[in-house]
Amino acid sequence: MNDETLDTLVDGRLRLYQSRAGYRFSLDALLLAHFVTVKARQRVVELGVGNGAVSLLLSHLHPTTTLAGVEVQPAMAERARRAVALNNLQERITVVDGDVRESRALLAPSSFDVAVSNPPFRKPTSGRISANRERQLARHELAGGLTDFIAAAAYLLRPKGWLALIYGAERAVELLAALRAGGLEPKRLRWVHSFVEDSALLVLVEAVKGGRSGVAVEAPLVIYRAGKQYSPEAAAIVAGVAKARIDP
Repeated sequence: MNDETLDTLVDGRLRLYQSRAGYRFSLDALLLAHFVTVKARQRVVELGVGNGAVSLLLSHLHPTTTLAGVEVQPAMAERARRAVALNNLQERITVVDGDVRESRALLAPSSFDVAVSNPPFRKPTSGRISANRERQLARHELAGGLTDFIAAAAYLLRPKGWLALIYGAERAVELLAALRAGGLEPKRLRWVHSFVEDSALLVLVEAVKGGRSGVAVEAPLVIYRAGKQYSPEAAAIVAGVAKARIDP
């Protein structure tokens, strides 16, 4: 299609479709996929699957997992579904059309071990809103906000299952408070900085359903070094050769 591009991940080993003018995956997706803890043969749900980048990466990083992705935008869900077929992953990845706010009507309760999400983290009145509808919904809380994504995860996760997400650092306090209020206790936290001397831009958090208090703050992740070259860790993530987070 002339309004789409066929792009690659992991040095060409994965392919996906993206709108030329609409939402396109960013480094956030790669960081999230490498941050989340996934064990062998677990079931993973992605809340807001978009074009499928995170789910495709997780299928590659964790070959025994099965995944389901929920997406409110029909065109994006269809692209994700076609990408799943293109990569011959129909037996492992299912794309569900629907709104995370209606998760109870879409998927069974307590049916997943892990949830991941890169939710919109700009308030409806914050910043410039794109004229493109796909970008609007992906970036701004126009079709569900933080508490909606957390509530969906809490419903879909088994007891002691966990949610991993990436969010704007400036809303970190709001994020941590909302997780705890939703019954998901923050257990791992990692700040993401563009450069080592910069303030954090993003935060990666993993929270356990019904977990005890106590959080491990990991070493910060710095994306760029001098000359805006990727740091060694960021370069490994982009190339798909970084070690994913896997617990025994």
